[in-house]
Amino acid sequence: MITIDNLVKRRGSAKILSGVSFRARPGRVTGLLGPNGAGKSSTLRILLGLDRATSGTALIGSVPFVKLRDPLATVGAMLDGSGAHRARTGRAHLRWVARSAGLPRARVDEVLEIVGLTNAASKRVGGYSLGMGRRLGLATALLGDPEILVLDEPVNGLDPDGIRWIRTLLRERAASGRTVLLSSHLMGELAATVDDVVVVNEGKVVADGTLDEVTGPYGTLEDAFFALTTGGAP
Repeated sequence: MITIDNLVKRRGSAKILSGVSFRARPGRVTGLLGPNGAGKSSTLRILLGLDRATSGTALIGSVPFVKLRDPLATVGAMLDGSGAHRARTGRAHLRWVARSAGLPRARVDEVLEIVGLTNAASKRVGGYSLGMGRRLGLATALLGDPEILVLDEPVNGLDPDGIRWIRTLLRERAASGRTVLLSSHLMGELAATVDDVVVVNEGKVVADGTLDEVTGPYGTLEDAFFALTTGGAP
């Protein structure tokens, strides 16, 4: 389980996060929503040990990310694209990551097939489309067959078939008892994918519950989002 507890982040005089707290539970897909600048990316970066909180905790199970003994087998993450050097091929990038984590080389071809990049594996990443880069980033996240997936805008750049494919993948991961936390601006897609919703605005959690609980008073997730983030919510 992911546990975010009273997370505060300041940069100079600016307060980025103001006591953010929520949980992402095993067996469920949790959607993290908010306008640009609301604090979503800061929360995910602190969770993954890429930034430090001023106060509060962000835990994977019972420990922070930096204390995980086998991080790739515990958490797979995709934040800003594929993270691969443009001059490398997709396969070379995955082999490098697998080797650094002590994972079997055969796992590279497995994840390439899972994300539909087998035929593009020998192509340099600089020639990938936005959607292909997203697929490579997801392949990297899946290398260690992790218990937890943390994804930022995972369907960005994917065509309708790719969007349906990733929705099915995430639902299957949750159905097998794993934890999925994703951030996205695509309300309709989130509504078709998530079990739970956390809405942040101006560095604070303004809604946290099941999809039905959050959307119930408003009808749709999109209507709930705008009501909660523009001052129209009770």
